[in-house]
This record gives sequence, structure tokens and C-alpha cells, in this order.
Amino acid sequence: MIIIKSDKEIKGIKESSKILSLTFEYINDIIREGMKTKALDKEIEEFIKKNKAYPAFKGYRGFPASSCISINEVVIHGIPDDRKIKEGDIVGIDVGVKYHGFFSDAAYTFGIGKLKEEAKKLISVTKTALYNAIQKMKKDNRVGDISNAIQKTAEDAGYNVVRDFVGHGVGKNLHEDPAVPNFGEKGVGLRLKNGMTIAVEPMINAGSHKVKILGDNWTVVTEDGKLSAHFEHTILISETGAEILTNSSLYEDLKKPA
Repeated sequence: MIIIKSDKEIKGIKESSKILSLTFEYINDIIREGMKTKALDKEIEEFIKKNKAYPAFKGYRGFPASSCISINEVVIHGIPDDRKIKEGDIVGIDVGVKYHGFFSDAAYTFGIGKLKEEAKKLISVTKTALYNAIQKMKKDNRVGDISNAIQKTAEDAGYNVVRDFVGHGVGKNLHEDPAVPNFGEKGVGLRLKNGMTIAVEPMINAGSHKVKILGDNWTVVTEDGKLSAHFEHTILISETGAEILTNSSLYEDLKKPA
């Protein structure tokens, strides 16, 4: 069921999203080479709680941490542990916030120190895919328009989109309808309406689109061991188009797509 949010509900989702935006700016300040991912997760949880909110992922369907921290070939749902972040790593961090009963969801892939050109390009293309998708998030457009924008951006660069996991509605719950795949055809699927809030999240692999889930039943990795990047925003569909609720200073370097 698609939930069209009221003005009051939109206000609550915006407040949750603001805390999440600040969380990612905080992560950018503290993430560093040599840091254990479980220590980073603890910092993320403490920051969210200091802002009188709750980390929405913690305990969700049994997930044991407050954030998903996915390094290099890990696509999504990496469980924080004793692994240390290294120079040259790309680190996808996915976080959700629950604030006064309202949810927001976002992800960002951080580059640690000096990156190889392949990693730099993958991050850039994935971020651009997100913004190309957001441009399609207008009233009366369709979910397929969003999906196609992501797929085309990735494939034009020689990459592949993950097909087994998708974006989704968000706001009153962490996961809501509609599902928003990272591949699809223009003009196909549910029509967008004002008051919808959607977490759109390109997951793009440097190699094959195929992924597998490790024995912990959470960690998703590329089947061929090649790099993967992940970006996500919570978006409001409104009369003025797509409003990025989880925007932050981390995106100031992005040139507006054509």
C-alpha cells in the first residue's frame, strides 16, 4: 500500500532526515584509516542518540548494529566488527534514523585517502546515477523512469546495477511501498504522486551485477569480488518536484547532471 503523507507527517520525516544529514556530516569528520568499523558504528549510534533520535537499523529484523558499513566488494548490509578501514578503501555507510515515530534512510560511499582511479570513477558514477534518478522524481512520472535513469547512467559507464535489492518508500515505516529497482524501462510502473516519500538508492558494481549473501545472512558481496558503491537519499515528491530531505554538504562537489 502506498502511503501519501500529510503535511504533519512530512514535517516529521523532514525532522528525522535533518538529523540523518547531520549524522553523515559527522561521519565525514571522524572516519579515518585504522578505525575499526565497530568503533565507527558506536560513534554513529551515540551521535544519533545525542540528537534525541534512534538508529532505525538496530534490531531491525535482527540486524545487530546501528549502521551498515560495507567495504570495497561488500555491496550492502556489512556488519560492523573488528575490521580496520585501510588507505584506498571505499566504505559504503547506510544509516536510518527514527525520530518521533518518523523514519529517514540514506547512504554514502566514502573514499579513504588516495584512491585508485577505478574506485574514484565508480563513486562518481554512482553518485551521478542518484542525482539523475532524482531528476525523474516528479508528479505523474513513473517508477520506471527513476529505475531507467540509474541503469542507463551505470551501463553507459561500463558498470552494472545490482538487481537483487531495491529502493523503497520510507517515512511512517523504515520500508514501505513502492519498491524502486535500479533497473527498468521508462514509462513503466507506478505513477508518482505528491506526498510520497521514497528512498532511492543506486547500488552499482564495477563488474557483474551478480551478488551473494555471506554466512551471517546479512552481508551482501559482489559475486566476482569487484568493487561496489552505494548512495541513497530520502526524497519527497512535491509540487516543485523532488525535494532531497537528506541532503548535506557532502554533495557540494557534485556537478548538476545534464
